[in-house]
Amino acid sequence: MADTGGVSASGGVAADQLRAFVERIERLEEEKKAISDDIKDVYAEAKGTGFDVKILRQVVRLRKQEPHEREEQEAILDLYLHALGMTPAANDA
Repeated sequence: MADTGGVSASGGVAADQLRAFVERIERLEEEKKAISDDIKDVYAEAKGTGFDVKILRQVVRLRKQEPHEREEQEAILDLYLHALGMTPAANDA
């Protein structure tokens, strides 16, 4: 017997459940779009007051990281920059 994913051929309770899931997902997608638009508005407002949006996005991304993850990434970045001669200490050598 083929797996119908919980939907009965007669369109019973499982079909109603499926419809409910789809409608919930659609509502959440609408909410997500609204929130995304709100975030864009906040970035535009920050830009309008003189903040660098690219750096602001970087700050938000960094604040999401655990401190040890951020420190590890910074150490690797410093290592790479040093290897490429792009740090003040590397230029003095």
